[in-house]
Amino acid sequence: MNRSTAVAVKAAASTKKRRSFLSRWDAPIAGYLFILPWLLGFFGLTAYPMFLSLYYSFTDYTLMEPISWVGFHNYERIFTADAKFLQSVKITFFYVLASVPLKLVAALLVAVLLNKAMRGISAYRTAIYFPSLIGGSIAVSLLWRNIFGIDGIFNEILAKFGIQGIGWITNPSTALWTLILLTVWQFGSSMVIFLAGLKQIPSDLYEASGVDGANRFVQFFKITLPMLSPTLYFNLIMGVINAFQMFTSAYVITNGGPMNSTYVYAMYLYERAFSRYQLGYSSALAWIMLIMIVIVAAIIAGTSKYWVFYETDAGGKKSK
Repeated sequence: MNRSTAVAVKAAASTKKRRSFLSRWDAPIAGYLFILPWLLGFFGLTAYPMFLSLYYSFTDYTLMEPISWVGFHNYERIFTADAKFLQSVKITFFYVLASVPLKLVAALLVAVLLNKAMRGISAYRTAIYFPSLIGGSIAVSLLWRNIFGIDGIFNEILAKFGIQGIGWITNPSTALWTLILLTVWQFGSSMVIFLAGLKQIPSDLYEASGVDGANRFVQFFKITLPMLSPTLYFNLIMGVINAFQMFTSAYVITNGGPMNSTYVYAMYLYERAFSRYQLGYSSALAWIMLIMIVIVAAIIAGTSKYWVFYETDAGGKKSK
């Protein structure tokens, strides 16, 4: 190899090395450019407002006066001198504990019923899922208020059976249950996720258990539920998060009444922020809500090792 050839080979190798080095950065830069709209939205509409509200939670911010730093005074006041805070927390936890399990049970049972090959099954699935698309709207909340009013359709149906109806949304003992029923009625999204999980369960398991004499009741609790536990876990977490943030139906249907029986946490936060303009105090309430949701989700995640089973499990224990 002469000198000129050696120089050419060396130059080509150097150029190839530079291209290889630059190619490592070409793909990430292109990727960041593609996700740039999401990054701008996340930092501008999520991260920045969150940290700004965290700062406001340590201030006395009322829109009418200059912002003043008060430290942990808002949090101390919430936990020691705010009776409405404790009341709203109790109502919210009762709502979560009642609505989430009922919604999951309804979604799972309907998903099992719709997990069949029959004519028109897609139309049934669409019809049952449709209420979830409009269930959280103001229009549906107004309709729900009319249905369970003193002169509503529900009382008219009861009257045909000789039962005297009541004002379901004006009675403190039943008002919250009407909101819970509305939430349970919106089980379509959870149902679709359960249905997708049911499709992943091998039919061989049911055939083998049927040969061994297992009936459908045993198959449901010994095969369906264990195999569906990751899906149940996901729906449970999402249901709890959504239930803690429930606002529209309580605000439109009952406005927190009667006698504050439906005064959920989100309504109290809204009142402090947009009725009393206590933005610093409401920011503290918002972060307390976040902490409560995180704690509950962490508890569910911590207990999941005892009832959630994956394909990598062996002998009922998580594989290491």
